[in-house]
Amino acid sequence: MIRTATLALFFTATPLLAHEPVIDTGERSAAAPFVIDEPEHSKAIYAELDGDADVYQLTSDVPFDFYAGLTAARVEGCELDQTFSFEVLDAGGAVIDRREGGSNEWWAWFEEFGKRWYWVGPEIGTDFKSTTVYPAGTYTIRVFNEANAGKYVLAVGDQERFTPALIARLPSIGRATSVWWDAASCEGASG
Repeated sequence: MIRTATLALFFTATPLLAHEPVIDTGERSAAAPFVIDEPEHSKAIYAELDGDADVYQLTSDVPFDFYAGLTAARVEGCELDQTFSFEVLDAGGAVIDRREGGSNEWWAWFEEFGKRWYWVGPEIGTDFKSTTVYPAGTYTIRVFNEANAGKYVLAVGDQERFTPALIARLPSIGRATSVWWDAASCEGASG
Protein backbone atom coordinates (compact mmCIF):
# COMPACT_ATOMS: atom_id res chain seq x y z
CA MET A 1 0.00 0.00 0.00
CA ILE A 2 2.80 2.42 0.87
CA ARG A 3 4.56 1.64 -2.43
CA THR A 4 1.36 2.35 -4.38
CA ALA A 5 0.83 5.61 -2.51
CA THR A 6 4.46 6.59 -3.14
CA LEU A 7 4.12 5.87 -6.86
CA ALA A 8 0.92 7.89 -7.01
CA LEU A 9 2.63 10.80 -5.25
CA PHE A 10 5.55 10.74 -7.69
CA PHE A 11 3.27 10.61 -10.71
CA THR A 12 1.07 13.46 -9.57
CA ALA A 13 4.07 15.57 -8.62
CA THR A 14 5.26 16.00 -12.21
CA PRO A 15 3.21 17.68 -14.93
CA LEU A 16 3.67 15.36 -17.92
CA LEU A 17 3.46 12.13 -15.97
CA ALA A 18 0.38 13.52 -14.26
CA HIS A 19 -1.07 12.71 -17.67
CA GLU A 20 -2.07 9.05 -17.88
CA PRO A 21 0.23 7.40 -20.47
CA VAL A 22 -1.61 5.92 -23.47
CA ILE A 23 0.18 4.04 -26.25
CA ASP A 24 -1.64 4.67 -29.53
CA THR A 25 -0.81 2.18 -32.25
CA GLY A 26 -4.09 2.39 -34.14
CA GLU A 27 -5.43 4.47 -36.96
CA ARG A 28 -6.02 8.16 -36.27
CA SER A 29 -7.69 9.46 -39.42
CA ALA A 30 -10.72 11.65 -40.10
CA ALA A 31 -12.64 8.46 -41.01
CA ALA A 32 -11.54 6.67 -37.82
CA PRO A 33 -10.34 9.19 -35.22
CA PHE A 34 -8.80 8.18 -31.91
CA VAL A 35 -11.62 8.87 -29.43
CA ILE A 36 -10.58 10.66 -26.27
CA ASP A 37 -12.99 9.79 -23.47
CA GLU A 38 -13.46 12.31 -20.69
CA PRO A 39 -11.65 15.30 -22.23
CA GLU A 40 -10.72 16.84 -18.86
CA HIS A 41 -9.05 13.59 -17.71
CA SER A 42 -5.32 14.00 -18.27
CA LYS A 43 -3.71 11.69 -20.82
CA ALA A 44 -0.36 11.60 -22.62
CA ILE A 45 -0.95 9.85 -25.94
CA TYR A 46 2.26 8.45 -27.47
CA ALA A 47 1.84 8.28 -31.23
CA GLU A 48 3.66 8.50 -34.54
CA LEU A 49 2.77 10.31 -37.74
CA ASP A 50 3.06 7.88 -40.64
CA GLY A 51 2.19 9.81 -43.78
CA ASP A 52 -1.08 11.47 -42.81
CA ALA A 53 -2.16 13.87 -40.09
CA ASP A 54 -3.40 12.17 -36.91
CA VAL A 55 -6.97 12.89 -35.84
CA TYR A 56 -8.38 12.78 -32.30
CA GLN A 57 -11.99 13.41 -31.31
CA LEU A 58 -13.50 14.39 -27.99
CA THR A 59 -17.03 15.18 -26.89
CA SER A 60 -18.47 16.76 -23.78
CA ASP A 61 -22.10 17.32 -22.82
CA VAL A 62 -21.13 20.25 -20.58
CA PRO A 63 -18.63 23.12 -20.83
CA PHE A 64 -15.16 21.85 -19.92
CA ASP A 65 -11.60 22.93 -19.20
CA PHE A 66 -9.63 22.28 -22.39
CA TYR A 67 -5.92 21.51 -22.45
CA ALA A 68 -3.85 20.19 -25.36
CA GLY A 69 -0.10 20.27 -25.88
CA LEU A 70 2.62 18.55 -27.87
CA THR A 71 5.94 17.16 -26.73
CA ALA A 72 8.63 15.06 -28.37
CA ALA A 73 11.37 12.85 -27.00
CA ARG A 74 14.67 14.57 -26.34
CA VAL A 75 17.69 12.30 -26.66
CA GLU A 76 21.07 13.41 -25.34
CA GLY A 77 23.25 14.77 -28.11
CA CYS A 78 20.35 15.06 -30.56
CA GLU A 79 18.75 18.24 -31.77
CA LEU A 80 15.04 18.51 -32.42
CA ASP A 81 14.93 17.98 -36.17
CA GLN A 82 11.14 17.97 -36.55
CA THR A 83 8.40 19.94 -34.92
CA PHE A 84 4.72 19.20 -34.74
CA SER A 85 1.67 21.43 -35.05
CA PHE A 86 -1.94 20.94 -34.10
CA GLU A 87 -5.30 22.51 -34.70
CA VAL A 88 -8.66 22.21 -33.00
CA LEU A 89 -11.80 22.02 -35.12
CA ASP A 90 -15.42 22.38 -34.06
CA ALA A 91 -18.17 19.90 -34.94
CA GLY A 92 -18.68 21.61 -38.31
CA GLY A 93 -15.00 21.24 -39.25
CA ALA A 94 -14.04 24.91 -38.78
CA VAL A 95 -10.61 25.54 -37.25
CA ILE A 96 -11.12 27.31 -33.91
CA ASP A 97 -7.49 27.24 -32.74
CA ARG A 98 -4.16 26.38 -34.33
CA ARG A 99 -0.72 26.04 -32.78
CA GLU A 100 2.28 26.02 -35.10
CA GLY A 101 5.19 23.88 -34.04
CA GLY A 102 7.62 25.55 -36.43
CA SER A 103 7.08 29.03 -35.00
CA ASN A 104 6.94 27.82 -31.39
CA GLU A 105 10.06 27.80 -29.24
CA TRP A 106 10.46 24.17 -28.16
CA TRP A 107 12.21 23.94 -24.80
CA ALA A 108 13.95 21.08 -23.03
CA TRP A 109 12.30 19.74 -19.91
CA PHE A 110 13.45 16.90 -17.63
CA GLU A 111 10.70 14.87 -16.02
CA GLU A 112 12.14 13.82 -12.65
CA PHE A 113 10.24 10.63 -11.85
CA GLY A 114 10.49 8.99 -15.26
CA LYS A 115 14.04 10.29 -15.73
CA ARG A 116 13.17 11.37 -19.28
CA TRP A 117 13.88 14.48 -21.30
CA TYR A 118 11.18 16.01 -23.47
CA TRP A 119 11.03 18.81 -25.98
CA VAL A 120 7.95 20.82 -25.00
CA GLY A 121 6.17 22.46 -27.90
CA PRO A 122 2.94 24.33 -28.53
CA GLU A 123 0.03 24.08 -26.14
CA ILE A 124 -3.41 25.49 -25.53
CA GLY A 125 -2.95 26.20 -21.84
CA THR A 126 0.10 26.95 -19.75
CA ASP A 127 2.57 24.58 -18.08
CA PHE A 128 0.44 21.51 -18.86
CA LYS A 129 -2.71 23.09 -17.35
CA SER A 130 -5.92 24.40 -18.91
CA THR A 131 -6.52 28.12 -19.31
CA THR A 132 -9.50 27.78 -21.67
CA VAL A 133 -13.09 26.61 -21.24
CA TYR A 134 -14.74 25.13 -24.32
CA PRO A 135 -18.53 24.96 -24.67
CA ALA A 136 -20.23 21.57 -24.69
CA GLY A 137 -19.82 19.85 -28.04
CA THR A 138 -17.65 17.66 -30.24
CA TYR A 139 -14.13 18.74 -31.15
CA THR A 140 -11.36 17.34 -33.31
CA ILE A 141 -7.62 17.72 -32.70
CA ARG A 142 -5.48 17.28 -35.80
CA VAL A 143 -1.70 16.72 -35.32
CA PHE A 144 0.61 17.20 -38.29
CA ASN A 145 3.90 18.50 -39.65
CA GLU A 146 5.27 19.17 -43.12
CA ALA A 147 6.30 15.54 -43.70
CA ASN A 148 3.54 14.01 -41.54
CA ALA A 149 6.25 11.87 -39.97
CA GLY A 150 7.80 11.44 -36.54
CA LYS A 151 7.05 10.45 -32.97
CA TYR A 152 5.26 12.81 -30.63
CA VAL A 153 3.23 12.87 -27.44
CA LEU A 154 -0.16 14.62 -27.39
CA ALA A 155 -1.11 15.64 -23.85
CA VAL A 156 -4.79 16.39 -23.25
CA GLY A 157 -6.79 17.29 -20.16
CA ASP A 158 -5.39 18.36 -16.82
CA GLN A 159 -7.35 16.44 -14.17
CA GLU A 160 -5.22 13.68 -12.69
CA ARG A 161 -6.80 10.27 -12.09
CA PHE A 162 -4.31 7.60 -11.15
CA THR A 163 -6.23 4.49 -10.16
CA PRO A 164 -4.59 1.49 -8.49
CA ALA A 165 -5.07 -0.50 -11.74
CA LEU A 166 -3.26 2.16 -13.75
CA ILE A 167 -0.44 2.37 -11.22
CA ALA A 168 -0.02 -1.42 -11.44
CA ARG A 169 0.31 -1.13 -15.26
CA LEU A 170 2.86 1.70 -15.18
CA PRO A 171 6.00 -0.50 -15.39
CA SER A 172 4.78 -2.14 -18.62
CA ILE A 173 3.64 1.23 -20.00
CA GLY A 174 7.10 2.63 -19.16
CA ARG A 175 8.78 -0.13 -21.17
CA ALA A 176 6.46 0.50 -24.12
CA THR A 177 7.04 4.26 -24.11
CA SER A 178 10.82 3.78 -24.09
CA VAL A 179 10.77 3.58 -27.91
CA TRP A 180 10.40 7.36 -27.89
CA TRP A 181 13.87 7.57 -26.33
CA ASP A 182 15.77 5.23 -28.65
CA ALA A 183 19.31 6.44 -27.91
CA ALA A 184 20.72 4.34 -30.77
CA SER A 185 20.10 7.16 -33.22
CA CYS A 186 19.12 10.82 -33.16
CA GLU A 187 16.77 10.14 -36.06
CA GLY A 188 14.88 7.62 -33.91
CA ALA A 189 14.18 10.33 -31.35
CA SER A 190 12.06 12.57 -33.49
CA GLY A 191 11.33 10.89 -36.71
